[in-house]
Amino acid sequence: MPDLNDKRLARPAGAAVPRQVIMPAAPLRDQPQEAARLDTQLLCGEVADVFREEGGFALVRARRDHYTGWVPVAALSREVMAPTHKVSALLTLGFRAPDLKSPNPSLLPLGALLTVTGQREGAWIDCGRSGWVHERHLAGLDVFSADPAGIAERFLEAPYLWGGRGEPGLDCSGLTQQAFEACGVLLPRDSDMQAAWAGDELDHWQAPGALKRGDLIFWEGHVGIMTRPDELLHANAWHMAVAREPLSAAISRISRIAGEVTCVRRVNVARTRGVTPEWMAVD
Repeated sequence: MPDLNDKRLARPAGAAVPRQVIMPAAPLRDQPQEAARLDTQLLCGEVADVFREEGGFALVRARRDHYTGWVPVAALSREVMAPTHKVSALLTLGFRAPDLKSPNPSLLPLGALLTVTGQREGAWIDCGRSGWVHERHLAGLDVFSADPAGIAERFLEAPYLWGGRGEPGLDCSGLTQQAFEACGVLLPRDSDMQAAWAGDELDHWQAPGALKRGDLIFWEGHVGIMTRPDELLHANAWHMAVAREPLSAAISRISRIAGEVTCVRRVNVARTRGVTPEWMAVD
C-alpha cells in the first residue's frame, strides 16, 4: 500500500512557479521524453507547480491531486486564470467563433476548467483561450452529481488508454477518479492509492446484498465501480474499452491475471464532498 511519502505525490526539491494547462489534456510522463510512459493527464485549466525544465519538458506537481511528473512546456501557460466553470459534457468543443461551423475546434473533456469572459452570443459563451462553448455543456464549479456510477456509465465504450483521464481514452483509476470528482469527491490517481484511501473498506462484501451501486472493487493494479449489486463497470485492457459485465465473470477472468479481489471500498459522497482527503497532506 502507498503511504504519505509516496514518490508519485512527493514535492520535488526547490522553488516552484505556477503554470496552467492550456491543452485539452496534457500528458504527464515519468521521464522528460516524448516516448516515455504516460502516467496521467492534466486537464485543461488545471494548475501545476513547475520546479524545473529539461529538454522541452517541465517537472511539475499537479495541485489537483499532487501527482508528479513531466509535462510538455508547450502545454503550460505562465498566465494563471481563475476558472469560473467546468465542462459538464463527456466531451465538448471549443470553437474559435460563436458558430458551430467555425473550423478547427478544440476538444475539451469532462471536468476541464474554463474561464468565462462574460461575452455571450445566443447559447454560445466565450471561454477565452478555450474558445466558444455551448451553454448546455458548461456547469458552475459548485455543481455536482450525486451518482458516481452514473458518471462512469457515461464513459461506456470509451477506449482504454493507460494513464488517460478521458481524452482520447482513460484507464481504470482514471475512470473512477473522474466519476467521483464529478460528484465533488477527489480520489488519488492510481488504483493502489485509491484502495488505501478511498472511503471505507467493506469487510463482508461477499454476503448476499452487501454490494451497492457506487462501491469500488479492487484487484492488484485494477479497480472497477459497481453499477448494480452484481454488475461491474471498468476500463480494462481485456475489452480495450470501458465495459460492463457481471461481477462474477470479471472476478473469474481477472483472478487468472491479477489474483483475487484485494478489497472493496464504499465512498459516502455526501459526507466526503468538499473534505480535504488525508493524502493531500503530503508536502
